[in-house]
Amino acid sequence: MAINYDKLMAWPFEDVRHRYTKRDTMLYALGLGLGADPMDEAELRFVYEKDLVALPTLPVVLGYPGMWIRDPATGVDAVRLVHGEQSLVIHRHPAPEGEVIGRTKVTGIADKGAGKGALIYTERRVLDAASGELLATLGSTTFCRADGGFGGPSGPVKPVHELPTRAHDRHLDRKTPPGLALIYRLSGDYNPLHAEPALARSAGFERPILHGLASYGIAAFAVVQAAAGGDATRIASFETRFSSPVYPGETIRTELWIDGATVSFRARVVERDVIVLNNGRASLR
Repeated sequence: MAINYDKLMAWPFEDVRHRYTKRDTMLYALGLGLGADPMDEAELRFVYEKDLVALPTLPVVLGYPGMWIRDPATGVDAVRLVHGEQSLVIHRHPAPEGEVIGRTKVTGIADKGAGKGALIYTERRVLDAASGELLATLGSTTFCRADGGFGGPSGPVKPVHELPTRAHDRHLDRKTPPGLALIYRLSGDYNPLHAEPALARSAGFERPILHGLASYGIAAFAVVQAAAGGDATRIASFETRFSSPVYPGETIRTELWIDGATVSFRARVVERDVIVLNNGRASLR
């Protein structure tokens, strides 16, 4: 079954009302590996309820519509899709607990051609459930590796942020625990690709991979540490491309170029010297 462009562009998302607690906020941070050193108070404030602070990337798990793209009616081969890009604009720093509404829509589909895959662009707006205030706007690109050649338009394609040509200014390393994907999935992304060895092998991976959004959150925390003076509320926006998977247990090195309020970044797996996040850009308040 091939992608039906008109049907997918008009996909009927329902609003997602999501009440989250301090426990959920702490679990999200634990799913990024924070708190591994219980004596590190810079991380403790994100994983302990006393004076709890939410990470700036928490909205990626709020109001999430679930694995809607696995519905056979989409025409997408859900086993072979991967997360291609993610952006986040933070209009108000997330509270440690609250109730939000997630409102999702498909904003574009690009057919890269037979054998080259397709790109599906979605936008999710996260709003305060009581006031209707817009809290965050998220943009996501899904790379459907097996679904090109359905006869749709070839663009538009999102432009790429070019990294500076000089050597990076700073880097931070984070060793991920082998079971990290099993923790991160408890924040709402239950794709079995991150848990089932047999399914991961059928998708072309040697073992279950870490969620791209876990690597995303790890890189964002590196920006908080290295460029924002440890102040998570200074992150105003954060976007990157997912260029290669991470296997839980590997070390993610985030490399940063700091130019005032703009931070360019990429992340690599140290053990394999493979770039896993690329063309990243964050803006600071």
